[in-house]
Amino acid sequence: MKNKNSIILFIACSAVFLEALDLAIMNLALPLIQKHFHLKEEQSQWLQTIYVLLYGGFLIIGGKLADIWGRKKVFMSGALLFLITSIGAGKANSFEFLFFFRAIQGLGAALLMPSAMAIITNTFVTEAARSKALGIFSSFAAIGSGCGLSLGGIIASSLGWQWIFFINVPIISMSLILAFIILESDTQTTDTIPPDFLSGIILSFCIVLLSYFIHAIPTLIYKPIQVIVLLSLITLSLVYFIKRSGHHKNPLINFALLKGRNVQIGNKAIFLLGSFFLSYLLVLSFYLQEILGFSAAKAGLLLFPFSVGSALISRFLLPCLIKRFKIIRIARLGMSLMFFGALLLIVSMHYQLFVYLVFSIACVTGAGMAISIPSLTVMALNQIPVDHQGVASGVNTTSYFFGSGIGLSLISLIMQLNTIFPSTKKQLIASMTLLLLLAALAVLYLLKKDFAQDRETDRLRKV
Repeated sequence: MKNKNSIILFIACSAVFLEALDLAIMNLALPLIQKHFHLKEEQSQWLQTIYVLLYGGFLIIGGKLADIWGRKKVFMSGALLFLITSIGAGKANSFEFLFFFRAIQGLGAALLMPSAMAIITNTFVTEAARSKALGIFSSFAAIGSGCGLSLGGIIASSLGWQWIFFINVPIISMSLILAFIILESDTQTTDTIPPDFLSGIILSFCIVLLSYFIHAIPTLIYKPIQVIVLLSLITLSLVYFIKRSGHHKNPLINFALLKGRNVQIGNKAIFLLGSFFLSYLLVLSFYLQEILGFSAAKAGLLLFPFSVGSALISRFLLPCLIKRFKIIRIARLGMSLMFFGALLLIVSMHYQLFVYLVFSIACVTGAGMAISIPSLTVMALNQIPVDHQGVASGVNTTSYFFGSGIGLSLISLIMQLNTIFPSTKKQLIASMTLLLLLAALAVLYLLKKDFAQDRETDRLRKV
């Protein structure tokens, strides 16, 4: 039984590793794709943006499908879709086809991730076992991200950008085979009232519109009618979603499940983490290749040791921290590392000090992400009943990618303000200053909530 559970954990972890690898590996390959298809910088960036938006926008639906249709069915459907789109993207002979497959790949990830997390929470039923399994699962996200950063440039430079997609094929094929053999078919929920999938589509529409609006502010600033229309659509969509969810007999999101203190803290903090991390990677990639003149392969080699460090921290240090400290304090440590990493990168950019760059990467991609993601995920899911874990994990990951979409859009906005920041270096420093503020906000938020919990504990002890 223990060996079978370990294999199930491996299946789920391979999915999150692949998803994180695929997201991170794109950062260092974008310049090569841009040159191959003769694109402008803002065009190539949409390969990352569309993936994040559709992934985050449809995660809630993926989580609900896992709850009612069955975890195994949804996991295998998402894995198969991810496999097909990876092959299609690698074979694409035009940017339009590549964009299409990348977008659909985001939908595949939206099915794959919440079902993988729901498989874990259904397999490991005790709180201690579930916390440990979720910690390992989330650690693989940090490891995959580190490997994507370190290997992305090397693979794209030596084998061609197509191989950043082809590398997915053997991993996802193995996951599909093992899932088919090992995972048990779970019973389908027979709700008399169909789930409110329309609310999920409306929420996705709202997220996509908001991210597009932020991204396109420089082009919309002289088009007041379009601004009014977009803001009206965003507001009406959000209001309708909230009202519909509150009155529907079988809502897509049961907001009562999200009222737990740790659940709210975890989801809000992971939103801030998402807005920081992918934007940090984008700025770092530009700095290494555009300012320092690194090739994609050299940038990948620089990042490689830190992916190894991330794996070691996830494997050995993180379990010890979880046993000894409150989960909110572990999360605060991770976000503090993000803050110092951003500060060090700003100093490195301003004074051209390479050692500060190295320490910045160590803080963020080496240790910060390996600690932050697992701790915040455990906080957000530990108080959720097993039969709602699919939707809860969808909300958690949507929070992260909604933050990512907002963060990337804000960085894109800063990079277009040529009159305020006339050079690329100044644009990058301004972008990192914004990210520094986001990390500081996350640290202060977690600090405030930790103190509030301590005061509540002291009050209860005196009663």
